[in-house]
Amino acid sequence: MSGEHRHAEPDKLTKNQALVFHALEGSEKPLGAYDLLDALRGDGLRSPLQIYRALDKLIGMGLVHRLESLNAFVLCIHCGEEVRPDNAAFTICTACGRVTELNDSSLARLLAQLAEATGFALEQSTVELRGLCAACQAA
Repeated sequence: MSGEHRHAEPDKLTKNQALVFHALEGSEKPLGAYDLLDALRGDGLRSPLQIYRALDKLIGMGLVHRLESLNAFVLCIHCGEEVRPDNAAFTICTACGRVTELNDSSLARLLAQLAEATGFALEQSTVELRGLCAACQAA
């Protein structure tokens, strides 16, 4: 995950949610549920169900995104903001694994318009763009 953005700790998280949140915050790349379990065993998390429950709640709060193609999770760059987008877009570098969340309201509007044109009631979307980041292109 792009490491320039650091998040304020959200209020009202359970112990397990806070552990998962901080593990994702401290990671430079997206983490799968079993990566999180391995990282948090020393903190008392022993079951995949504990991880998945925490992730489900964090996603529901708008604090975490699931990257479908990687089956992994990253923090939302809008973490802690009152208004969170229901549409997210990510670039995923196929060489180094760097993930960057893109914030573009025009993309969200375009997706909503495309869905509406087919009679589809869009509730949420996640767009994943795979390719090479600028650093890997230059290497």
